[in-house]
Amino acid sequence: MWGFEACTSKEGDGTNRWAQFVPAMAAHACIGSPYAWSAVSGTLTRELGVVASAAGDWSLIETTLPLSLVFAGQGLSAAIVGKWQMAVGPRKALAAGALFFGGGALVGAAGIWAHSLPILYLGYGIMGGTGIGLAYTPPVQTLLSWFPDKRGLASGMCIAGFGSGALFMAPTMGALMDVFKRIPTYLGSADSVNTVLEGGKLTADVGGGLKEVVVVGAKELAKLPYDGLAEGVYLVGSGSTGAAEALAIWGAGCLVTMAAASVTLKRPFAGFTPDGWEPPAASASGGTVQGNVHPDTVLTVPQFYMLGTSFFCIATGGMGLLSVAKPMMNEVFSSTLPYVTAGFASNYLQLMSAGNLGGRIGWASASDFLGRRETFYIFTFGSVPLYFALPYIIRDVIATQSYTSLLGFMGSTVLALSMMGGTYALLPAYESELFGQKYVGANHGRMLLFSSAAALTGPVLLLKLKGLAETSAIQRMLSEVDPTAFLGTFGVGVEQAQSLIETKVLTIPKLLAIMPDGYVDPTPFLYDTTMQTMAGLMLVAGVSNVLITPVDPKHYEVVDALPDEPAAGGEDAKK
Repeated sequence: MWGFEACTSKEGDGTNRWAQFVPAMAAHACIGSPYAWSAVSGTLTRELGVVASAAGDWSLIETTLPLSLVFAGQGLSAAIVGKWQMAVGPRKALAAGALFFGGGALVGAAGIWAHSLPILYLGYGIMGGTGIGLAYTPPVQTLLSWFPDKRGLASGMCIAGFGSGALFMAPTMGALMDVFKRIPTYLGSADSVNTVLEGGKLTADVGGGLKEVVVVGAKELAKLPYDGLAEGVYLVGSGSTGAAEALAIWGAGCLVTMAAASVTLKRPFAGFTPDGWEPPAASASGGTVQGNVHPDTVLTVPQFYMLGTSFFCIATGGMGLLSVAKPMMNEVFSSTLPYVTAGFASNYLQLMSAGNLGGRIGWASASDFLGRRETFYIFTFGSVPLYFALPYIIRDVIATQSYTSLLGFMGSTVLALSMMGGTYALLPAYESELFGQKYVGANHGRMLLFSSAAALTGPVLLLKLKGLAETSAIQRMLSEVDPTAFLGTFGVGVEQAQSLIETKVLTIPKLLAIMPDGYVDPTPFLYDTTMQTMAGLMLVAGVSNVLITPVDPKHYEVVDALPDEPAAGGEDAKK
């Protein structure tokens, strides 16, 4: 069932090459689901408080890190196991990926339940990322072997499955969390409940003892996916977001789906060619120069690093956007536009995921006509004005409250995401043209190291820059706030504001409520520096793509005869 013979079709057995898209895309839909992690990350920042962040709740940077770890793990594991995948075949590699990815989600769910970041990072991040690395390239390599005449379409359709995962995960997780959520105990209005800072926590007398509480106002309630809640004080630890149970069910579903895909995936038989297609003639002089660069050699080829740099920059921008899509929509627009609710933000995440998916199909297919390098020019130089324009579009939305301008913001970010999706989709085809088809799986695994770097850089860079902007905004507000109003609201003087920030008691929305009339909410502009930085990265990506030239033939592998099959595997993989 798991060996090369079992997963290789036989000539005349009636295997339909188009049917192989089903297991390939199903597996990729599962391992691509982390793109919807922002549907969960914001929720996890209030796992203890549920309606607002408690002192012990995780920060958005901490809850976004699983996304970075899972895709960093993908690249690292793919680079490490590339040769092993070629040696054991696609079925065994995909089955191993199912165990790591599905099992990792289950371990991550246990980490949420135990409120343990190390367990969450180990499970969903490291184990899940390893699972993606194991399961990512076998379906792609298999489809490229079946479709040597349509490489862009084959890689694009397969990796479109990867992009579609978020479209399934986001609404599924939302529905499951709604089923398993428990609203915390309501203690009363803020005026009726006496609260006091004790040990770095906001507490209230509950049942004769001090218990941690959170205070939530109308603006904060408007951002929550819960209806009918009253403003006031809620008891920390008495409710649940349902995230742990939801992630456990999702992980179990992915494990079963990927395991089923692993036993149905088949490689073409030796010497397979599509009807009516003639493979390019190979030259011979002494040995036969195939135009294939061996995985051990590709790391010495300059074009590998030029393409990798362009890939890194595009992926950094896209992953940064995806990691905060839902929280960003809530933070930037909900205080100004009344129709931007938690549900609207969830739909925006779905739209972003659709752009990621559409880009994988559309751009990959278009590259068969435009050319891979030319398509990359669109991705890179075309993204520069998109990112640069976003801060100005945000300002226009805030100033005019125009729905048309908001659609412009949404359209620009979705287009940027489509280009990231397209990059992932056509990259294997681009690599096969530069480094040859024979080792595209292993070489792509090494290229995914740049994806790992982007996964670690993009979300962290975006949130760090946003954090710096937020700190600066709060300091400006503290310099202009009425000290008497501050004391009356928070019970301490402005000089103790830092302790309130650290315990999550002091936030921009709460501080804004006591600012002078007409004070402009700084929240919509916290991402300005981030977007400008992303534009700069796209410019670097474009220049790097310009520098890519054909590979020097001295790097090509020389063998005694033509290989029997288009995809490396079995004994060929061991040479």
